[in-house]
Amino acid sequence: MTRTAKVGLEALLTPEESVLVLIDHQPYQFANLHSHEPTMIVNNVVGLAKLAKVFDVPTVLTTVIEERGGNLIRGIQDVFPDQKPINRTFINTWQDRRVVDVVEKTGRKKLIIAGLWTEICVAMPAIQALDEGYDVFVVTDACGGVTVEAHDMAVRRMVQAGVAPITWMAVAGEWQRDWARESTTGGAGEVMAEHGGGSGVALAWELQLLATPVADVAAR
Repeated sequence: MTRTAKVGLEALLTPEESVLVLIDHQPYQFANLHSHEPTMIVNNVVGLAKLAKVFDVPTVLTTVIEERGGNLIRGIQDVFPDQKPINRTFINTWQDRRVVDVVEKTGRKKLIIAGLWTEICVAMPAIQALDEGYDVFVVTDACGGVTVEAHDMAVRRMVQAGVAPITWMAVAGEWQRDWARESTTGGAGEVMAEHGGGSGVALAWELQLLATPVADVAAR
């Protein structure tokens, strides 16, 4: 059973309760990624990693047999340059005690997962962690599968089990919660501007408008 509400304010994410696990964003997995455009997944997961840094959310990096499947993509590793990914042999990340130990030491129970592939390396730990008392959120647009069907069926299966699907920009909104939270507004805004696509452009425009005095606009 999960520990917190599925509805209401307490069901939303906060940085203070969250822990992020990024699983197997490696060349081998990207080579057989067909549910999404790979560049989109790279953009989204790097944006998610940067957000975790902005909001000081503990982040676990993990790879599977990286000597064969390749190192973690540079975009993520550059966000955490001093952190060595946990290199596993287990397909199911949650069966690797090293990963679980790191998560447990944070004392946090809202577990956010993104990885490749959705149907295997994301679904397995998500479903197991649910049974161990975690509220599990899967960032679906920072994950991908070998086919569209594989990704979709994995998301459906996880939802049936009790996992909450979410997108990376929704994570940003729940972590920020209030634009008056000035300690993270600037950093979150920078991440959105760089990785948010049209939303990032719109945010830059909004900030431009907010910085333009009304008298100047009227005089034009």
